[in-house]
Amino acid sequence: MTAPIDPTRTPAWAELSALHASFEPDLRAWFAADPSRAERLSLPLGDLHVDLSKNLVTDDVIAALLRLAEQTGVADRFAAMLAGEHINTTEDRAVLHTALRRPAGAAPALVVDGQDVDTDVHSVLDALSAFADRVRSGDWLGVTGKKVTHVVNIGIGGSDLGPVMVYEALKPYADAGIQALFVSNIDPTDLAQKTADLDPETTLFIVASKTFTTLETLTNARLARDWLWAGLTASGAISGDDASRVDAVAHHFVAVSTALDKVAAFGIDPVNAFGFWDWVGGRYSVDSAIGLSLAITLGPDAFRDLLAGFHAVDEHVRTTPLERNVPVLMGLLNVWYVNFFDAQSHAVLPYAQQLSRFPAYLQQLTMESNGKSVRWDGSPVTTDTGEVFWGEPGTNGQHAFYQLIHQGTRLIPADFIAFANPAYPLQDDGRDVHGLFLANFLAQTKALAFGKTAEEVEAEGTTGALVAARTFAGNRPTTSIFAPALTPQVLGQLIALYEHITFTQGTIWGINSFDQWGVELGKQLATQIAPAIEGDAAAIEAQDASTKALLAYYHANRKQQE
Repeated sequence: MTAPIDPTRTPAWAELSALHASFEPDLRAWFAADPSRAERLSLPLGDLHVDLSKNLVTDDVIAALLRLAEQTGVADRFAAMLAGEHINTTEDRAVLHTALRRPAGAAPALVVDGQDVDTDVHSVLDALSAFADRVRSGDWLGVTGKKVTHVVNIGIGGSDLGPVMVYEALKPYADAGIQALFVSNIDPTDLAQKTADLDPETTLFIVASKTFTTLETLTNARLARDWLWAGLTASGAISGDDASRVDAVAHHFVAVSTALDKVAAFGIDPVNAFGFWDWVGGRYSVDSAIGLSLAITLGPDAFRDLLAGFHAVDEHVRTTPLERNVPVLMGLLNVWYVNFFDAQSHAVLPYAQQLSRFPAYLQQLTMESNGKSVRWDGSPVTTDTGEVFWGEPGTNGQHAFYQLIHQGTRLIPADFIAFANPAYPLQDDGRDVHGLFLANFLAQTKALAFGKTAEEVEAEGTTGALVAARTFAGNRPTTSIFAPALTPQVLGQLIALYEHITFTQGTIWGINSFDQWGVELGKQLATQIAPAIEGDAAAIEAQDASTKALLAYYHANRKQQE
């Protein structure tokens, strides 16, 4: 892998610095002077309509940003990723989440490190689909012969955030009478609350852990197994001896893992384990076997439509010139705001309740990928990297944090996402409620862009100190993303859009967006502190003064279990 290009030493960076030094954003004036601005800066991406016109850019800025992408090798690095080069340098791995959604028979065939990737991917996809059909049809039954009504996915990080986000987004497509629940937190409250109203006889657990060693996931899996055994024994469904317990696990647990020996040791038949590969990062894995809960609840056809949406965006990035390449342009805009406007956060505001978990999903995708202070060759970064992604669905956010975006002192770029057709069309006194909802979507981006002058406030009759309080500066940048409806294919396009935005930023900054060493230290220390929690004197003595004091508080206040 070639050394990263220092973006600050490129001619484009110098050009952008000069442009920013004299930059005076004025969206009102720009729109007035250029009636075609909205049309020119609105682009298609699959089924998505993406309006970039309310961003703080001129044609000169866009041109310089595009040169930055060229001079830092964004297109070449994307091609290297698609080809299976080991662009994950710290782990010496290919990065091939795009291979998970390549259609069957795609040419040329993808062979990486001697592995026929296409054959492997579709073999797992076919097995996953067949198993999902068995559960949905009632061919797969619990230990007492009852059909599965609830699927509980046990995972954490990418093994949880992706599936739960997609399930909530596409719940209207859940057509088999099977509900999904998701357990991730090692806090025992999570599992206890999720299983409280479930019937062990009709519950199927999916344990999602590539190595089958993840502390949180395996702890929760053992707790779920105990819950299953206790419930089935109490009802008389099983006798409670070892043989009946083994049989119960075989009927009520499956795995998403490649560690078949550990899967078998847990009691799960390896035939019911669905694998994926080390070139699939957790935050990029929802379109792998990690999506098993989705294939069961939404159906294999809907899951394949989701994959098709991903692939459409992959092809857009691969084949579209940079000046019309939506994910690249949006990544460049983020670089513009982070590195030249000192923007430290980015709001994602879906005007769709179904996307309530989308901002949380993006937090892992973006911040775990680009929260780095070294480049892919181990040298220090030369720029600020990453930004805090956050958000809530509209209109809830309007009554919470929009004040900060409109009139705060920090620039917060925001992406607004909406759909022309709702999943649940309802009327209130003859009015289309979804239309009222979207009026807010349109109003917010308009207000953020164009603001309200003091003269306009005074013309409404406001005087004195209230004028300043009711004045809006405007020139707060937004991107509007519209689609006809939230379908599986559209959701796949949305997810892939942000994957490739993240990729673009990481490439420009010269960082490896595909490792996550920052999560490791805390995990290592937790295993060292666990004995201290349990009262081991030597482990307690090995801690720092603050940790010792906190341990003492815990031991003094923890009630003993009866």
